Amino acid sequence: MTSHHIKIGKQWKPCISKRLTESELTSSNGFLVVEANGGLNQQRISICDAIAVARILNATLVTPAFHLNSVWRDSSKFGDIFDEDHFIESLRKHVRIVKELPEDVFLRFGHNISTIPNMRTKAFSPPSYYLQQVLPKMLELGAVRIAPFSNRLSHSVPSDVQKLRCLANYEALRFSESIRILAENMVGRMIKRSSLTGGKYVSVHLRFEEDMVAFSCCTYDGDSKENNAMENARERSWRGKFHRPGRVINPEANRRNGRCPLTPLEVGMMLRGMGFDNTTSLYVASGKIYNAEKYITPLRQLFPLLQTKQTLATLKELALFKGHSSRLAALDYTICLHSEVFVMTQGSNFPHFLMGHRRYIYGGHAKTIKPDKSKLVQLFDNPNIRWDQFKHHMQDMRRHSETKGFGLRKPQESIYNLPMPDCMCQQAEI
Repeated sequence: MTSHHIKIGKQWKPCISKRLTESELTSSNGFLVVEANGGLNQQRISICDAIAVARILNATLVTPAFHLNSVWRDSSKFGDIFDEDHFIESLRKHVRIVKELPEDVFLRFGHNISTIPNMRTKAFSPPSYYLQQVLPKMLELGAVRIAPFSNRLSHSVPSDVQKLRCLANYEALRFSESIRILAENMVGRMIKRSSLTGGKYVSVHLRFEEDMVAFSCCTYDGDSKENNAMENARERSWRGKFHRPGRVINPEANRRNGRCPLTPLEVGMMLRGMGFDNTTSLYVASGKIYNAEKYITPLRQLFPLLQTKQTLATLKELALFKGHSSRLAALDYTICLHSEVFVMTQGSNFPHFLMGHRRYIYGGHAKTIKPDKSKLVQLFDNPNIRWDQFKHHMQDMRRHSETKGFGLRKPQESIYNLPMPDCMCQQAEI
């Protein structure tokens, strides 16, 4: 579990508070109401971008509402997932935030949020759009609404706005007390159960839930039972999307191109090839695994010290979180955040944010394994490959991944994944 990447020269450290200039807030131009959609980390994007847009418009932000998504099906409110008071207090010198619209403004819209004009905004809109299109409407009506509000602001924004995004994501957004307490207890238990490796453990974000398998349109068992289950799941969550005219589904091409979720067994073989043996303490972050009894057993056999939310917490402790996928994801997020090595198996917002957060708290570099899935498929599907050859390829892949743990953000990249140099400062190594 030793990193192949060695940091040289100067360390990077968080320095947002030093960089952000404080100035007296001028009179607000109106209220900004947004709806955060998607899962936990898509909601984070919406929240942080809403803070940035409120600053651009000199508006008062109403704490974002969460859209009840057909896939995530989580009715949690902002305060159920995040510490709302800490969020408002951390940002009060830079942006006005209120928990709800004032009564006089709410009355003006008939006590109905949906009657506030919805400024449907294109993804990654520049600040100029908000100043030219949204601000005049806000000044006219006193409030505007933007729903949905995921990825509705460009990555490239003025420096002071970018720093505000940093403050929102890395400092202001902390989980609610109930999540923090249980997550910290679970991290402590994970460390205790990792005594063979000095308290260090590897975390894996395993995307092999039914909705992920269904969305990928990949074939695993290939029998009629699987086909029917996947078709029902697709129709339930994405009504008709996969039957639109011209839509071609090619499972074999998806697999060759590395677009299929890795099975637990494939993840286990990859990790063993990379040098993680059966004494490795492994935490698996995941929703409900598709056909779990069949698919998770081989991974447990390869890694007997495997832990999950269900093994680290009691049924009583998890009762508050049952049926709330974003709260459960927050537990996974915290445990993965503190792992020695993080392994991603599928691109999504979870690893995107987690990699950035780990860079932020670990001096700019975090040990992350991001496998080349198209290459993995070639190796898995080669009937003539020997184990020593497979291991050689896996160890090369691991070395390559770990050298990518450090990175500076380019203009069109995200501060949520690459916090340097916007959110961190380089300092002489002590």
